[in-house]
Amino acid sequence: MLRRWTRQLPRQCERQRYYSTPPPTSILLSDLTERGFIQDVTRPQALHQALRGSPRSVYAGIDPTAQSLHIGHLLPLIGLLHFQIHGHTIIPLIGGATGRIGDPSGRNTERKLADLVQVEDNVAGLTQSIRRFFTRASHYTTRRLASTTLTSEPVILSNLEWHQHLTMLDFLRTVGVHARINTMVNRESVKARLASQHGISFTEFTYQLLQAYDFYHLYRHHNCSIQIGGSDQWGNILAGLELISRLEGPTTNNTITTTIPADYPEQAEYHHIDAYGITTPLLTTASGEKFGKSAGNAVWLDPSMTSVFDFYQYFIKVADADVERYLKMFTLIPLQEITELVHIHNTQPEKRIAQRRLAAEVTDMVHTPEGLNHAETLTKLLFDSDYSSLQASKVIHALQNDPRLVLVSEADMLQTPLPKLAAKHGLVSSNCKLTVHGPLRSLELITLFLAAARTLVQARGFYLNNTPVPDAHFTLTRHHLIDNRIAILRAGKDRLLILAMNPGQ
Repeated sequence: MLRRWTRQLPRQCERQRYYSTPPPTSILLSDLTERGFIQDVTRPQALHQALRGSPRSVYAGIDPTAQSLHIGHLLPLIGLLHFQIHGHTIIPLIGGATGRIGDPSGRNTERKLADLVQVEDNVAGLTQSIRRFFTRASHYTTRRLASTTLTSEPVILSNLEWHQHLTMLDFLRTVGVHARINTMVNRESVKARLASQHGISFTEFTYQLLQAYDFYHLYRHHNCSIQIGGSDQWGNILAGLELISRLEGPTTNNTITTTIPADYPEQAEYHHIDAYGITTPLLTTASGEKFGKSAGNAVWLDPSMTSVFDFYQYFIKVADADVERYLKMFTLIPLQEITELVHIHNTQPEKRIAQRRLAAEVTDMVHTPEGLNHAETLTKLLFDSDYSSLQASKVIHALQNDPRLVLVSEADMLQTPLPKLAAKHGLVSSNCKLTVHGPLRSLELITLFLAAARTLVQARGFYLNNTPVPDAHFTLTRHHLIDNRIAILRAGKDRLLILAMNPGQ
């Protein structure tokens, strides 16, 4: 049973880098460190000892600003996956309550208060998205680490479960009495906003206390002793550790006893609690902004919001300067293998060997091998000039439900001029304005598209299997078909249509 602890503790500078103490040597922390996951960590020596003992519970928070995860979530989620691989319980925590307010961390302006119905919808969507991610990541782990089987399921929670029952008086008596304004004001996220033109509202000012209470609640009721967050969450994580230290005394069974070096007295702040904080670097755009729906430039994990092909292509386009770092963070490839891969890549960077492996691994993890097959097949169709190795059955299977794959009858395939097929199935478009409505509208559309297709033929911008179509009356024969079944049409650089002959018609 945890004892209440009300001893007054000294206040210290929150930005002291505790990671400057002797580095952690546990297998998990060493791997996370070498992979670039850890930016800050509280009491690394104590955490190292704790992780060598019985399994822990670790959580990471997710804001319900959208119904899907995006790639900005990959760092904390894959961080949780590493803990899960090592036998620990992981808790993805959705901010069903805190999302109604908004976190001021990393923002120059105040968030608009979210619509409550939208927040509830986002929580439901994120719950499915998180569950799907970890299910697929579990299968990916088994494929990548053959001897590893994940036996524990993620415990997905929403903090609305406890905040909705907490009255203001309860919150002030439980949390507010232990909060010190001078400490709250000195948080970097708050200081930055206070110095801005618009300042900070009381609502966002108290956000750190709500997140601190989350850590305390999980510590007390779910035996959760580790929080992972982005580097902009450092102050909020420390607020949680401070609250735990003030509300809970030393445990009698599981407390890790450590000797605090005289050179690092700031660690005495959390010496008597068996709880820790880890921050990861933020994934940023080229301009330095954090990925996310509110910040723009999001690449979503939901294929209905970002196609599997575009997801794959994002990682294909990663700069050479970033690819080794991303391989370490976003895949489970052994570090030695990554070093060897990057060495090979550097001898022929134009082949993008490392980027192709990165894109394959992450797409496999997030979208399954079937999604990877789809993305790789479409990439080959769009960007490779040699189709000799393509197999019709694999192309058709990879592009199932993709609008760029169209099944046509044998008569249409072999008797209709190719530009007319392209116009009929939407490969080409026209900038001309329609002049009619009703039944004649579709006929006029096809006529306009056919004219555009003929123009492309004349400009040698209309291709069949990567060969320019010779004239506007060109019609396919069987020897033009790949595997006697498919024809690959391209208009310009990136508009693609795959015609597949339907043997049943």
